[in-house]
Amino acid sequence: MDCKDRLEATFREQDVSFESVSHSAAYTAQEVAAALHVSGHQLAKVVMVWAGDELTMTVVPASARVDLRRAADVLGVDKVRLAREAEFGGRFDDCQLGAMPPFGNLYDLPVVVDPALGEHDDIVFSAGTYTDSMKVAYEDFERLVQPRVGTLILD
Repeated sequence: MDCKDRLEATFREQDVSFESVSHSAAYTAQEVAAALHVSGHQLAKVVMVWAGDELTMTVVPASARVDLRRAADVLGVDKVRLAREAEFGGRFDDCQLGAMPPFGNLYDLPVVVDPALGEHDDIVFSAGTYTDSMKVAYEDFERLVQPRVGTLILD
């Protein structure tokens, strides 16, 4: 089962309304936002980090960058560093590298989300390929993922 099918099955099982959208190939979160004609503030970008010895999924608006010091504070560790693709690519074997959805719970990963994403009713995110994205209500995302919420970006 590919990532998009896995997401759709999960959403149906959990009675979550979703919208699936195909678009031209986009390789960065900002390119995805442009292809979908949505604000970079509404598009969820996944940034993988090491918090101590734990691989962790951070989720921020596409228009933002993760502040590693703030992430360390939120995660309660001394240091957070960006994970290299070679360190996490195998965890997402049903996704193209860099097109992972913000549903770390489906991959046995802890998730931390910046509260800025919750300022919108819906979030948009990559669905496993460079040409597929999905949209769900933020409250459904939060209910399914149960992320830690903390400020990860600079104002």
